[in-house]
Amino acid sequence: MTAMWFYLLLLVIIQNIGRSLSDSTYLTGLGSYDITGPAADVNMMGYANSEQIASGVHFRLKARSFIVAEPGGNRVVFVNLDACMASQLVTIEVLKKLKSRYGDMYNEKNVAISGIHTHAGPGGYLQYVVYIITSLGFVRQSFDVIVDGIEKSIIEAHENLRPGNIFVNKGELFDASINRSPSAYLNNPAEERSKYKYDVDKEMTLLKFVDDKWGPVGSFNWYATHGTSMSRTNSLISGDNKGGAARFMEDWAEQKGYPKGGDSIYSGFATGIRDNGVHRRVSIIIPQQHENFGELRQLASSFLASGGRRLASSASISKRVRNKKDGKPNFVSAFCQSNCGDVSPNVLGTFCIDTGLPCDFNHSTCNGKNELCYGRGPGYPDEFESTRIIGDRQFAKAAELFDAASEQVKGKIDYRQTFLDFSQLEVTLDSSDGGQVVKTCPAAMGFAFAAGTTDGPGAFDFKQGDIKGNPFWNLVRNILKTPSKEQETCQQPKPILLDTGEMDVPYNWAPSILPIQIIRIGQVVILCVPGEFTTMAGRRLRDAVRTVLTSDESGEFDTNVHIVIAGLSNTYSQYVTTFEEYQIQRYEGASTLYGPHTLSGYIQEFKKLAASLLDGTLVESDLQPPDLLNKQISLLPPVILDTTPANVKFGDVSTDVPANATFRTGEMVTATFWTACPRNDLLTEGTFSLVEMLTSSNTWIPAYDDDDFSLRFKWSRPSKLSSHSHATIEWRIPETAVSGVYRLSHFGASKSLFGKITHFTGTSRAFVVL
Repeated sequence: MTAMWFYLLLLVIIQNIGRSLSDSTYLTGLGSYDITGPAADVNMMGYANSEQIASGVHFRLKARSFIVAEPGGNRVVFVNLDACMASQLVTIEVLKKLKSRYGDMYNEKNVAISGIHTHAGPGGYLQYVVYIITSLGFVRQSFDVIVDGIEKSIIEAHENLRPGNIFVNKGELFDASINRSPSAYLNNPAEERSKYKYDVDKEMTLLKFVDDKWGPVGSFNWYATHGTSMSRTNSLISGDNKGGAARFMEDWAEQKGYPKGGDSIYSGFATGIRDNGVHRRVSIIIPQQHENFGELRQLASSFLASGGRRLASSASISKRVRNKKDGKPNFVSAFCQSNCGDVSPNVLGTFCIDTGLPCDFNHSTCNGKNELCYGRGPGYPDEFESTRIIGDRQFAKAAELFDAASEQVKGKIDYRQTFLDFSQLEVTLDSSDGGQVVKTCPAAMGFAFAAGTTDGPGAFDFKQGDIKGNPFWNLVRNILKTPSKEQETCQQPKPILLDTGEMDVPYNWAPSILPIQIIRIGQVVILCVPGEFTTMAGRRLRDAVRTVLTSDESGEFDTNVHIVIAGLSNTYSQYVTTFEEYQIQRYEGASTLYGPHTLSGYIQEFKKLAASLLDGTLVESDLQPPDLLNKQISLLPPVILDTTPANVKFGDVSTDVPANATFRTGEMVTATFWTACPRNDLLTEGTFSLVEMLTSSNTWIPAYDDDDFSLRFKWSRPSKLSSHSHATIEWRIPETAVSGVYRLSHFGASKSLFGKITHFTGTSRAFVVL
């Protein structure tokens, strides 16, 4: 009898397990890790402005990953980087590390790495010469922290793999993007343009990940807008609008209680309630407002600046605020980049900074000068506010799509990937274009490349739309490399400024072998492209792949297939315009490296990948991109020595918060400390700056850190070669901050003449927030 009951119980358990597994479509896992990098001395990647050198942190950068797997079947990895773009060298190194850890489970076929295109992250991590000139060559710290962060985010996602489901939703976001090269867009056929209401893509596509145990655990979305809300003069490391949106949504999710169960990861702090479009954390330690402000002032006056003191290591700094200890997975939200080539977040339009009038429509100049024409963000003239607004608009749409997501993702997990030599790819044009066979060209950049864009103008006498060139700059160009007649003909009508594809001293200046990749998750298809497609170029690519997938007689895909472009993936090769846009030679056309038929080449080869996805055939390639790690040259000098004036310690306050100070929300609190170069220790997963709050038990607890939009860490030297330096901490008090006693804290690491690294900290005097 006992045995019978045992078997009945076992049968019930087996049935329940089977029911649970059948309810879960996939195994899913998400992870994230800090990739902030060196916050001093390193040129920022994006604007190619040699004067834009990192000197602090606006908020921290992350690598965010998801893994989706069929139980016992295929799996895919997608990594979103708070970086300007992916790097071939980074991809090669990450895959090496994954192979040593997991064998052949993760490889170049099923791992995609995509950048959000912030122009406010440290450079020097790409392998081709043209992309690291302004960073004085290769920067090992930039490279290592990104590689390590990607690997750790994938490890976390792998270890979080559990049964779960994915839902997809999409909707239009209207006020976060405009076309910055409308004159080029208008050169596309009128019949084609008439199919679209806008000259940029307004649609956001979002994946919602729901764990069987924890409930909602994250989301990834794709939306096209440039990471240029922060200008070319900004020197603080920042994820720009997409990085900000990710931070807002992850904090929003914590306030909503996602993932379910356990205590708040903030150890006494919960996410802020929405206030004026921003989601920020607010202390819930003190449940009611203080009424006796006199007592608060008296209490604050008893806490003076601490003076600098040594720390045993950086361990006490790590994960100060968002310290997860309850066993729950982190909620991971990524705002991925799409076909953003001609798309700007500076939605107020372009204006001349000398007259305030609109810029010239065709060339984006002011009295013939490109340097005077700038786009304006919605928070103009405050670029931090523009970043917040565009980030918040993306976040708000993502949160709306997340809450309403109901279409379940179902179907196969699959992928295809190959390498192509874009310096000589044969392309058969469509019959509508004559049907002839043409070739792409070795990489080259046109004169309009040097003109920059309205997000970051260039210099000298260059201008967008230049199809003639200039004899003087031709002479300068020829010192480096004179393009052949064949190359000039191939690239027409682009006048060649830099013949990068044929320059290889000291090593390759530009890529020629590029990866293309398709990732399929049920009815969601991700096209991973190694560059920045313009709006219409992206539309043509998506439509071509959709036609292949939906015309198959098997009916595996229907018209409801969701196709997104993941821009700046796996490596970087600048821009891709349509043939018609290329003729205009705006910045994007001049930066389309492989000539006028580049897009046709991508469409041809992606159609082949899509067809192989349908018929189950494998795609192999004999090509491999070069690994140039051992050829890299770095001219960035190391940190030699950090010192302080006599009788001053690292961490001492240089300029303190005013005595007996009282502040209100919206006001700025500032303190400056004697510090050392942030390159001595990147404090990965830690913080250089901290706002602490006094509890009723007279203990200080962390409230806001480097990863908060409201707190800025600024680093500076009195002079370029000085061994002294300062850290200025600025806290713009959020509207949601609870009244109480606070102080500012700074953390850092100094380097002695003999190379010893010593960690230190210091605090300001206390102050009152009403």
